[in-house]
Amino acid sequence: MRILYFTDTHIRGTTPRSRTDDFLATLREKIEEVIEIADKEQVDYVLHGGDVFDRPNLSPAVVREFAALFRKLNVPIYTIAGNHDIYGHNPQTIDRTMLGLLDAFGTVRLLHEGDRVKLHQNGITVQLSGMPFHYDLDKRDVALDYQVKNEMNADYCIHMVHGMLVERALPESVPHTLVHETWCEDVDVLLTGHYHAGFPIQERAGKYVVNPGALARINNHPSEMKRMPQVAVLQFDNEININFIRLQKAKTGADILDRSYLEKAAYQEERLAEFIQQVRSGTDFEEIDIREIILQISGAENVEEEVRMEAMRRIAVEQEKEEASSN
Repeated sequence: MRILYFTDTHIRGTTPRSRTDDFLATLREKIEEVIEIADKEQVDYVLHGGDVFDRPNLSPAVVREFAALFRKLNVPIYTIAGNHDIYGHNPQTIDRTMLGLLDAFGTVRLLHEGDRVKLHQNGITVQLSGMPFHYDLDKRDVALDYQVKNEMNADYCIHMVHGMLVERALPESVPHTLVHETWCEDVDVLLTGHYHAGFPIQERAGKYVVNPGALARINNHPSEMKRMPQVAVLQFDNEININFIRLQKAKTGADILDRSYLEKAAYQEERLAEFIQQVRSGTDFEEIDIREIILQISGAENVEEEVRMEAMRRIAVEQEKEEASSN
């Protein structure tokens, strides 16, 4: 059995300001190459690690175009929902999203928490499961999200998680899980996304953790300048073999990322870190006005006025609901 895995396509209708090319056209070329690789490698299934779209309510015209691309795959494609695919980090909203629509039309097959799918090919059986992004991911017991049981007594067990799984610890303010915390007896291959940089294939006692990195590059962080998009091809027979295949049509970061934003982005990151530290050093969090936090963050991040006002409006609505329910 052969499986192709890729993740974080972040399909969107506009070009990020950090890029100098036509993002939509470039992404279309990448996905076309993924389809070519799937055909060349004669894979039996394709898996997507989440963040198929960059927003849950993407333009139907853009969704239609990429749905047509996905339908060119001659094999089933399974996916989980990423944080950008759903509303409010709540996977229960998936039915109201464009990814949910693709699932309803059979273009992709969504894996929900608790789902177990049996894949069978050439005498090999694989149990496939997935954990979509949710608010508590990387904040609660690792076993609840990254570990599952081989309930089908399959030859192999694959589990996909759209979580911030990393090799080395990130700042304390960023929820994340370390690879060494996720190893378990039943999961033979743990596939992750969300962390766009990816990391080399991790292996321990015949078990694997795989994140080839995001297919899309939507910011100009120095790591993205160097990174090249790739996919993973997994082969299951008497043993597991996994290889990364780099996209040949993808341009280098220097060709498509605007470096003029780097210094500005670094400055904004520094300002935001300072602000977070100020908030965390407060002695009475109940007295912090969430509206003031929005004002300061929007200033540090140069958020457009209409976005800031919409955030304020939504908070006002939620506060009104909370007050009404308490009366």
